[in-house]
Amino acid sequence: MASPSRRLQTKPVITCFKSVLLIYTFIFWITGVILLAVGIWGKVSLDNYFSLLNEKATNVPFVLIGTGTVIILLGTFGCFATCRASAWMLKLYAMFLTLIFLVELVAAIVGFVFRHEIKASFKSNYEKALKQYNATGDYRSDAVDKIQNTLHCCGATNFRDWEKTDYFIEKGFPKSCCKVEDCSPQRDADKVNSEGCFIKVMTIIESEMGVVAGISFGVACFQVIGIFLAYCLSRAITNNQYEIV
Repeated sequence: MASPSRRLQTKPVITCFKSVLLIYTFIFWITGVILLAVGIWGKVSLDNYFSLLNEKATNVPFVLIGTGTVIILLGTFGCFATCRASAWMLKLYAMFLTLIFLVELVAAIVGFVFRHEIKASFKSNYEKALKQYNATGDYRSDAVDKIQNTLHCCGATNFRDWEKTDYFIEKGFPKSCCKVEDCSPQRDADKVNSEGCFIKVMTIIESEMGVVAGISFGVACFQVIGIFLAYCLSRAITNNQYEIV
């Protein structure tokens, strides 16, 4: 049993740990909100690009949304555990933080290792979408149109990629290849964008995914601080038999 004098000495230390951990937990909760927002933004803004990757890539926004939601819930739990000064809850909080940190670390490594495959996958699927383009509103054809309209490009590497498709043989270039809104690509071939979409798309994906990766990596590293604080506070409470007055 710890002496009263020792308890009085350790109370300021524990109070300090609690204050810092509460501040950390609030910031951690905010990062969950940010990840959730980034996931929703990625689903809305990058859905056209993800739809032309493999099926696993389309799950990336949902992973971010799920991770953000878990962090928000975990942050709420951490705040409750800190306010209660419960040693076992703080240990559980530290364990959950460690698990999330490991998952995010593995995900970041896998994404970095397979980044070149993502490029190859997009180019292959984009060329496949061009060959199967039918302008009837299926999701791949719709994705091609949205990308070409948004980025003012035509084809994978250049507009001549369309000349290899059945759609071009029957109808010519699609309207999404036009430089201006009122052109008819069948009659006005000079008004068709000549620049391909692949390089433009890769530039956007790399820049946007760089933002996502940077935020995710920052959140993962930030969790190490929380693990340390939660563990130290838990140890202090356990070793000194701290009781809330």
